[in-house]
Amino acid sequence: MDATSTLDLAAISALDAGNAARLLKGVRDATLSGHRPPVRPRQLIGESWGRMLQGGVDPDHDIRSRLLSLEELEERRRASPLLDILPVLREGLVSVADAAHHIMVVCDVDGRVLWREGNAAVLRSADSLGFELGADWNESVVGTNGIGTPLVVRRPLHVFSAEHFVQTHHAWTCAGAPVTDPRDGRLIGVVDVSGPITTMHPATLALVNSVAKLGEARLRDLHLTALERLRAVASPVLARIGGRAVAVDTHGWTAAVTGMLPTDRVPLPKSLAAGTPWLPSLGRCRVEPLPGGWLLRLDDGARDGGTGSPAATRVVLDVSGARSWSVTVASGAGCWTHELSPRHAELLYLLATHRRTGRTASDLSEDMFGDPGRTVTVRAELSRVRRYLGGLIAHRPYRFHEDVEVEVRTPELPLDLLPHSTAPAVRRARGGAAPPDSAGS
Repeated sequence: MDATSTLDLAAISALDAGNAARLLKGVRDATLSGHRPPVRPRQLIGESWGRMLQGGVDPDHDIRSRLLSLEELEERRRASPLLDILPVLREGLVSVADAAHHIMVVCDVDGRVLWREGNAAVLRSADSLGFELGADWNESVVGTNGIGTPLVVRRPLHVFSAEHFVQTHHAWTCAGAPVTDPRDGRLIGVVDVSGPITTMHPATLALVNSVAKLGEARLRDLHLTALERLRAVASPVLARIGGRAVAVDTHGWTAAVTGMLPTDRVPLPKSLAAGTPWLPSLGRCRVEPLPGGWLLRLDDGARDGGTGSPAATRVVLDVSGARSWSVTVASGAGCWTHELSPRHAELLYLLATHRRTGRTASDLSEDMFGDPGRTVTVRAELSRVRRYLGGLIAHRPYRFHEDVEVEVRTPELPLDLLPHSTAPAVRRARGGAAPPDSAGS
């Protein structure tokens, strides 16, 4: 390999642990000192190192934040959706981790260690690194690692030896996979298998990711069971109602309807309470609580309420966070906020930064995938976006409506913009180039 080559996990795995560690140390040392490395780091690793350098993380000293108290730890455990899938994670990983001289670590969305189990000797060694219950393994605190970095990039990642940004972690190998709540697409945590560098195996990441997917499948089963319970409660209520109404769970998934065509999910604002709010896809509704969800009674005096949006005056697209993004709409009907999926955050950012010209499906396909031919995917995602933004998004080309004021809130450092995104246009923006129409946003 030479300086024009890029490392991959297969190339690292082909070396014995000692040689791989030495190669990666040379790559890291050269990169951090501003010199040309003997071979380029893997892209996700290199981008993470860039974030660490801009964020001021010390590559030579181990900095630790305060541990959670026992009370705080127990409170987070009880509140975490990960508690429901802990048996699945244990069954799939703990025995394998113990035999392979690894430990399994489960962290919440903030990177806090909630559970850890596995080989007793490795657990004692982890204590010396601060890899203990209640510890903060956020990327911005401890640098590139197999917990904090998968939380940022939202994909499985194996971090080996000197790919860790902080040198005190170089004796370790970590493979982590993010876990997403299938009810709303929210990132809820990460499961990781870690151990000494001599225990690295290229199949570890595939195993961890497979078990994380099994955990998500378990959450999906629990969700379907909860919907059935809500349907049993809501059906007699709906049978007595005249007009149009729908029963949904707290995430907007439909349990039962009357007087209207069913839809899989009703987009709900970030916070919903009993009253008469305007909802993006239904118009004015009367909202009443049900056990495990809401009853939404549509205003039949305005039957076209679900076909568009009331006159909006302002849209705020907030993509300043590392792991959560939102769109807030202020209109004559009030103000509501909707949390965005990673893909929708990318699409709305691209539309907001091309206010003057808009983007065709082919343009967005090029922006998102580097391939102008993937228009079917783009149109499908924008159709979902328009379910909650309604008439705020025009088409032919796709763009925010010209009468709407749009504000885009981005991170202070360009490198922190949507760090999960692999979209070529977003990566260019992370490189510091001004978006084409940013002045008009």
